[in-house]
Amino acid sequence: GLPVYLYEAAATRPERRNLADVRRGEYEGLKQSLGVDPAREPDFGPALVGSAGATAIGARAPLIAYNIYLNTDDVQVAKQVARALRFSNGGLRYCKALGLLVGGRAQVSINMTDFRSTPLHRAFDLVRCEAARYGVVPVESEIVGLVPQDALLDAAEHFLRLNRFNRDQVLERRLEAALAGALDSAAGAGDAA
Repeated sequence: GLPVYLYEAAATRPERRNLADVRRGEYEGLKQSLGVDPAREPDFGPALVGSAGATAIGARAPLIAYNIYLNTDDVQVAKQVARALRFSNGGLRYCKALGLLVGGRAQVSINMTDFRSTPLHRAFDLVRCEAARYGVVPVESEIVGLVPQDALLDAAEHFLRLNRFNRDQVLERRLEAALAGALDSAAGAGDAA
């Protein structure tokens, strides 16, 4: 068997909520500390690390991988902006960020672990504000992978300053609701036969 560690909402101890803390030391560090450091004992499974390593299991809100590109090739600017954004440095809760150089452009790469508590637009606004301190601006951003629809609608409401906006005004939401109703009706009709 493998040693198993629980993280985020599944964590059995506060110090294991953050996955980065669970992974700290990687394979070699875990192998050396198991059996020596009681804080490194697994939640389940053997207190022994074999060649397969260990596993971490967590429960959390959807993670949004969000990148913001700046109009500079100075990676140090991106690193400073990311530092201000990171919760571990006093920035936004539920934000983890790195400054990188991607394709010759400075990028602030962000993992947002709870978009309902810290929305995308708040991260973008802070990046814009911090970047301005260095005389640069965000020029584009991207979502990597999937994103909850509500995260994008929250950003649209904020940036477009929509007044009296109701999410039922979104065409796709109405179509989904109508389709779900039609499918429910069809399923019910099939049950009657």
